[in-house]
Amino acid sequence: MEIRLIKTFQTIVKLGNFQRAAEALQYSQPTVTIQIKKLEEELGVKLFERGKTIKLTTAGRLFYERADSLLREYDDLNVALVDFVQGDAGLVRFGASEPSASNRVPEILASFTRQKTKVQTKVSIGTTRELMNMLLEDRIDLALCNQPEPHLELEFHPLLKETFKLIVPDDHPLARRDDIRLKDLKDEKFLFTPGSCAFRIRIEEMITKQIGKLRQSSIEVAGITALKYYVQSKLGIALAPVVAIAPPVPGVVVKDVADLLEGPSLGILTRRNAASMSRISRELVEEIKRFYSETAS
Repeated sequence: MEIRLIKTFQTIVKLGNFQRAAEALQYSQPTVTIQIKKLEEELGVKLFERGKTIKLTTAGRLFYERADSLLREYDDLNVALVDFVQGDAGLVRFGASEPSASNRVPEILASFTRQKTKVQTKVSIGTTRELMNMLLEDRIDLALCNQPEPHLELEFHPLLKETFKLIVPDDHPLARRDDIRLKDLKDEKFLFTPGSCAFRIRIEEMITKQIGKLRQSSIEVAGITALKYYVQSKLGIALAPVVAIAPPVPGVVVKDVADLLEGPSLGILTRRNAASMSRISRELVEEIKRFYSETAS
């Protein structure tokens, strides 16, 4: 059903006859008559009782009642599509791994959604491997995560190298030391994230290289943002990325370790075919890049 036919029908009803409707729409009267005939054929009902004056049939009254809402929806759809094409509306599906999902993404989205008030955003949180699979299955449009293993269909855009710090309870002997090295931690009870975590892998690499085997058993904590609370409860010490430590909690001291290596890369993960991304998703990528360039400066 053509929208112009519905508009012609509405104009006839509002103006009271075919002639005035034709003048208002800048059509000839025969054109208006043909359009209404076509509309009636499509609907399978008569809309007007013809005579000296036009009168709506019962079906015509029903159609007229629904026509307004139909045209409003059509106009709203046109506006939404224009906004989408211009990058002012739409849905962006954003994936993020911890600790960025808790400590960085809210600030990024706060800035982005202030500029894009019509944009809907869906945030998914997972490990780097889970986010890779979400991208490959078209469940998210982009992800903020650590560098994954290479994949032919995915592209990683690095933003920064994570920085590690040591966190200890405030009554721990290391809390009062200024010069700390990895070898000084060999007798400590460590708190670790799971073995598949990029941070855990990097930390174990440093420990193996500088310390060898730890003398105490460790405790594994699934959430990296929770580590500081376990340190607060004096369950052990932890090496953690700075972003996971902020904001600091009472009872925990953050210390530098002189011989720590850089942490894993953090960046934006997308499908390799960037043309498949919506304009709004590409603009979010630029917003993330801007956020990190300002943070670095």
